[in-house]
Amino acid sequence: MTHGDDQARVCLFLQGPPGSFARTVADQLDRIGCTTLRINLCAGDWLNWHDRRCHPYRGRLADWPNWLEEFCRTHGVTDIVYYADRLPYHAAALEVGERLGLTCTTYEFGYLRPDWITVERNGMSAHSLFPNDPDKIRRAADGLPAIDRQPLYKYPWSVEAFNEVVFNMANVVAAWTYPGYERDKLYHPLIDYLSNIPRLAMARSRDRVASHLIDDVIGVGLPYFVFPLQLQSDYQLRYNSQYDHIGDAAEDVIESFARAAPVSARLVFKLHPLDNGMEPWRKILRTLARRYGVKKRVYVIDGGNLDHLLRHASGALTINSTTGIHALRVGCATKVLGIALYDIDGLTCQKPLDAFWREGTQPDPELLEALERVLAATIQVKGCFYTEDGRLAAAEVMARRIANGTVNGPAAMEPFAPRLAKARAFKIATTFEEQLATRGKTELWTRAWKR
Repeated sequence: MTHGDDQARVCLFLQGPPGSFARTVADQLDRIGCTTLRINLCAGDWLNWHDRRCHPYRGRLADWPNWLEEFCRTHGVTDIVYYADRLPYHAAALEVGERLGLTCTTYEFGYLRPDWITVERNGMSAHSLFPNDPDKIRRAADGLPAIDRQPLYKYPWSVEAFNEVVFNMANVVAAWTYPGYERDKLYHPLIDYLSNIPRLAMARSRDRVASHLIDDVIGVGLPYFVFPLQLQSDYQLRYNSQYDHIGDAAEDVIESFARAAPVSARLVFKLHPLDNGMEPWRKILRTLARRYGVKKRVYVIDGGNLDHLLRHASGALTINSTTGIHALRVGCATKVLGIALYDIDGLTCQKPLDAFWREGTQPDPELLEALERVLAATIQVKGCFYTEDGRLAAAEVMARRIANGTVNGPAAMEPFAPRLAKARAFKIATTFEEQLATRGKTELWTRAWKR
């Protein structure tokens, strides 16, 4: 099945972010003459969107690809739109779309936060079609305008948290309504949310202590490297890196640090501000530091200002977090361990980890500016998921790009995903069948750290 520019688009929406954003995009597509459909996979989907355009799927995950293919054929679907490209249902949708010649569009929180949403053809990170050749990026940036960096759509974190809790708890309370649905969650939602209560209660106290520790680390004047931890539940970690657990990445980093870093250097791990406390990071990191003989040179900080810490650091490490872009913005040498769109020669350090400690390369500020201008012009949309004006602003632009077939645009769309070969070399699950085979690694409460 293929479609031409003269054929009215039939856009099928799968899961979106918790809230009404996906429905807002669909409404905008309807207004400009497209047909929109939606498949609800779970109770949370139904709660967010349940009008005449919606169809339920209550079958098993393993049966989803065949069911989806038949649905697309029956309804003349030309486009599939989904949030978070590596969710198993969406990974399968991309493969179905490729078989049928459909246009697939995925979206997520933006690289240029705040106030931006990423909108890409096919997938992100390992599956992104965005170029990784610095010369192509520089050429694509020629003549592009400066980025509008003024924050317009501020909202409290509690709004995002409320939407997340309602969506995920609906899937727990009303699981019987969609019996075949499989949550792609590392932790059971109820345990996850309950574990956040004591951390939220102590947030201010932790920040005060962390700010003093950051000042001490900087004030001593010794070189130090920063590893901001991601959330263990982050699907980017699970599907765009070689690590099942952040502790495995931490061990690689600490082992290399002990072997190759200057003796005067320190290594600072900073916990994610939304970490739920279920992973005993202090115990894990102290155990590893003791194992490799660097206990007095490894610090763990829970809270405080990350940008302040990065501005004075000798280098930063990340698996694939967008904090890597923050490190590049302050001129910090940065090493990416997994797969990240911004892991580009001239920006991040391309040398082996052992060499990074002494020979880390500074990012080229002109290349970074070029990258961000190309991002803003091609795969970023100004707006947000959680305010009415932010949703509408983003939805209007996103709908127009989908309807016109200009997602990515020619300047930011390679014929093949340039990072996919690296992902396969890391033995990352890149297909739906591979993801299905690793489903036993999800829905854990915690992982005991045993060596």
